[in-house]
Amino acid sequence: MQRPSGPSAVRDGILQLIPKEAKVTKVEFEGPEVVVYAQNPSALMEDGNLMKTLARMIRKRVVLKTDPEIRLPEEEAKKIIKELVPEDAGITEIMFDKTMGEVLIEARKPGLVIGKSGSLLRQILMKTLWRPVVLRTPPLHSHIAYQVARFIYRNSSYRQKILKNIGLRIHRPMLTKKGRVRIKALGGFLEVGRSALLLEADETKVLLDCGVKPGAFSLSEEFPSLWEIDLDNLDAVVITHAHLDHCGALPFLFKYGYRGPVYCSRPTQMLMALILLDYLDVASREGRTPPYDIKDIKTALLHTIPLNYGEVTDVAPNVRLTLHNAGHILGSAIVHLHIGDGLHNVVYTGDFKFAKTRLLEASTYVFPRLETLIMESTYGAPDDVMPARQQTEETFINAINRTLSREGKVLIPVLSVGRAQEMMLVLVEAIMQNLIPSVPIYIEGMVQEATAIHTAYPEELAREVRNKIFYEEQNPFLSENFITVKSRSARPDIVEGEPCIIMATSGMLNAGPAVEYFRLLASDEKNSLIFVSYQAEGTLGRRVQSGVREVTVSGPEGKPEVVKVNCEVVSIEGFSGHSDRKQLLKFVQRVVPKPSRILVCHGEETKSLNLANTIQRFFKVPTIAPMPQETIRLR
Repeated sequence: MQRPSGPSAVRDGILQLIPKEAKVTKVEFEGPEVVVYAQNPSALMEDGNLMKTLARMIRKRVVLKTDPEIRLPEEEAKKIIKELVPEDAGITEIMFDKTMGEVLIEARKPGLVIGKSGSLLRQILMKTLWRPVVLRTPPLHSHIAYQVARFIYRNSSYRQKILKNIGLRIHRPMLTKKGRVRIKALGGFLEVGRSALLLEADETKVLLDCGVKPGAFSLSEEFPSLWEIDLDNLDAVVITHAHLDHCGALPFLFKYGYRGPVYCSRPTQMLMALILLDYLDVASREGRTPPYDIKDIKTALLHTIPLNYGEVTDVAPNVRLTLHNAGHILGSAIVHLHIGDGLHNVVYTGDFKFAKTRLLEASTYVFPRLETLIMESTYGAPDDVMPARQQTEETFINAINRTLSREGKVLIPVLSVGRAQEMMLVLVEAIMQNLIPSVPIYIEGMVQEATAIHTAYPEELAREVRNKIFYEEQNPFLSENFITVKSRSARPDIVEGEPCIIMATSGMLNAGPAVEYFRLLASDEKNSLIFVSYQAEGTLGRRVQSGVREVTVSGPEGKPEVVKVNCEVVSIEGFSGHSDRKQLLKFVQRVVPKPSRILVCHGEETKSLNLANTIQRFFKVPTIAPMPQETIRLR
């Protein structure tokens, strides 16, 4: 069957396939979904495969909702849901969204609400006439996730208008069909930070990532070349993951008028809210004027459309998007863009880890089709080879034991999202196996919030962690060794107290509570500073890591204070969420299908150029490291 083109053609195609007894009242385009409203949904639900068949035939995401007039009253619907769902599911909240026609069901065990192959969801829809949406109640409460979910719920009328506008734009008829595809390097090329690249496919424009550069001294250095973008004609933004160098500039687009969709994974939506709000908070505490405000973050969240891995989604008339696991942090995604009817396929890795870690499974490397691969090169130099994971953990544990044996404190600056949770898993395992003493592990900064969000998506974590949470009911993130520091007034007592481990943000010592702990601990040779993250050029972390023994930081009153670095400084590369040199080359070797062109990004200049040259020499695939603001013609 030929794929319908244009809103009218899609509507007509759907109405021809749906039985009249379903009493369809309207067909709406809500974001990438085509929503069928019916007065007799049972006529569509009796055949469990009808909706899937319909979606397959028109090659669109089709959702069934009931006409508002026939939905049961909320209290009556709530009573039926509680009768249908087993008590073991642990329902914590039921909310009704009248505008979207959905009932949001939060439960500790969402699988019991869904039922086998979605059987219970179909029963809820047929008996209450509300479309059920199931959310997991995390064992750790996340204030940010709670507020974001309620904020979107409270603004459902506005969000529905957004989705309808987006839907009409996605399904518009194409005016230009010349088959031209280009990539513009707006940021993150021959450098690490401010990742942003613009894909142009005829009249369609999609922005991949929109980050800032940590440690930059001016807005022009911190932000990508966003002036290259006509916001009125931008079809979509895709965010690969919730690190500032990939999403930190997103609200800036909304400040200056962008009102289109933002696509990302579901965990990324929540983690992105957390990290963007912290970006504003850090700017305020440092006395800097941020380039956007909380209103712009809220607008961006209302325009965000979360997707599952493997879910094929139209983002423009000629571009389809699929997100795949990147293995970098929770929710990180490799982006696959299918352009035209088989015209060209682009895979953009973002940051990815082509190896299993304690926290996550290794990245995907098999895609439906692939012509152009755009990949990171953070650790692309010949000497960027990380030690084996077992050796890395032994080095880490030995450093901790050395410090604790001399009655010192261990400071681990961490990225709140990803690295922090990885280290928590390593530390819990080491304590359980008596490899290190059972000492307090103080957590400060966004780590606890980010960890709470991790507990809401255990299905996205590594198999061993999932099994502990689901089957053994031993959630490692709930260990009694972890103590959340809720007030900065507690820091002096921690520093003066018993030997302990402190995990605090930020991972590069460029902001956050880690800087204050560093100020208080660095001069004592009994203590240690353990770097487990990449230290970007220009950051305090990079200077200390490179051997500087005297640095200036802000004191309690905001006045500059000279700090002598007498503590032991240890750098451990093996915990990185990035692929090292061997893993990058192994990914190119194993990726399926083989690309006909490779572009290299997200790496310091020498590393990007070296990796590009090596790939071309070894694999005979044309490979380049584009210059900043360079445009590359793909077709």
